Amino acid sequence: MKPLSLIERAFFLKKVRLFSELDLDSLLAIAEKLHHDDYDAGEKIFTPGQVANRIYLIAQGTVQILDERNRPLCDLTSPEFFGDESLFNEQPRTYSAICKSDCLFLTLSRSHLLSIISECPAVAVALLQSYSQQLSCRHKGSVATL
Repeated sequence: MKPLSLIERAFFLKKVRLFSELDLDSLLAIAEKLHHDDYDAGEKIFTPGQVANRIYLIAQGTVQILDERNRPLCDLTSPEFFGDESLFNEQPRTYSAICKSDCLFLTLSRSHLLSIISECPAVAVALLQSYSQQLSCRHKGSVATL
């Protein structure tokens, strides 16, 4: 898949719940820190027990979240995100993420995300709000800590 330009990444971020309230200058600063990752349909993104070191923002494609017994919990699409929970509790992943289609992710490392939060507290507030919402995927099985 074709990588997104800096301005395309910034406009994409505006659609992501975590960053939707930020101004363009902030979005451009964050967009510079994003990394592109391409995955093919059927490819595993991560499995339970793996070290968590990045958050995944879905730019294109569909991801299936599975519990530790490989039971489907939910499907996620653009502009949703996942993998953020373990960045804060420094615990290994407790679920799997698999691409249902070819996917393009914009990812942020733990250090970049923490840097963004320190520079822009609105992102921390958005993270807290996302956890407080009743998303079915975030309240089933072992993914209840998402």
